[in-house]
Amino acid sequence: MEPTGDRACIVGSEATNEDADTPPHEEYGTARVRRERRLVLAFGLNALIVAVQVVFGLVAHSVGLLADAAHNLVDVAAVLLTLVAVRLTARRRTAERSFGYHRSTVLAALANAALVLSVTVAIVIEGVQRLVHPTAVHGGIVVVVALVAMAGNVAAALAVHEKGGDLGMRATFVHLGGDALASLGVAGAGVVILATGSWYRLDPAVSLGIGVLIAVQGVRLLRAATDVLLESVPSGLDMDAVARAMADVPGVEEVHDLHAWSLSSEVRALSAHLVMAGHPTLEEAQAVADEVKRAVGKPFRISHATLELECESCVTDGADPCAMDELDVGPAHRH
Repeated sequence: MEPTGDRACIVGSEATNEDADTPPHEEYGTARVRRERRLVLAFGLNALIVAVQVVFGLVAHSVGLLADAAHNLVDVAAVLLTLVAVRLTARRRTAERSFGYHRSTVLAALANAALVLSVTVAIVIEGVQRLVHPTAVHGGIVVVVALVAMAGNVAAALAVHEKGGDLGMRATFVHLGGDALASLGVAGAGVVILATGSWYRLDPAVSLGIGVLIAVQGVRLLRAATDVLLESVPSGLDMDAVARAMADVPGVEEVHDLHAWSLSSEVRALSAHLVMAGHPTLEEAQAVADEVKRAVGKPFRISHATLELECESCVTDGADPCAMDELDVGPAHRH
């Protein structure tokens, strides 16, 4: 039967792409449970490492071990924040939070970055003081404890590692991997001190190196989390390719006012205006919109697309009244 109905001029089409490159509800739930278990394991390992490093760092008079303990303490908080965030993503969306709690993992990553940068300041201050006023360090204790800590950090990093993954999990993995390298550096300094019976300034020097490593990690995490919160185009997403894929769908004459952003590292959203070829019926226009969503779902990992369908472009004389640049943000619109 030939479709009937009014001709479509502007039609809003909003839906979640079921065939997008995101796992189904059940599979996602299983993956979330696995993440929680791995995060709990990483949390336990890091808490134990911190306790051991603090005790033996004080005994050995090693600021390097104490700096590494501070780094690991940040990771304990980081893992805990990520664990809470992962559990929050399982909560159903509400009328007030229509997109759910996906951004909680990004907020956890942002908090982790702030913690990382904060602890860097304390490490640098203590390291400089020890360089000016060196203290005898027990190299043997430093070597053993640092190697044990490195092994624990490697095990914890492997526990949370996953290919791709969300920003919170990536942040946690970066923390733990950096800790493993930092512990290796502390162990190296301990070996030199043990072999020479001096070179005590090497211990705080290593702690300063750890501080630089932590700062670099923190800045990267801060930038990644900020990009998501500012709704920047997801990393690696070619917007020109997205526009071409949408325009290649039969029935689409033009694509404009195209936006793409991330709700989290794993959930991408998109909105756009599509000018329909001819004057399709509502049913015909909706069928074209469904094809557009399929065209961008799996290839570009778009989980949620909102499309406005037009029979005539709203762009006139090169100006798009729907574009963000044309928004009126005057006092009348500030309520």
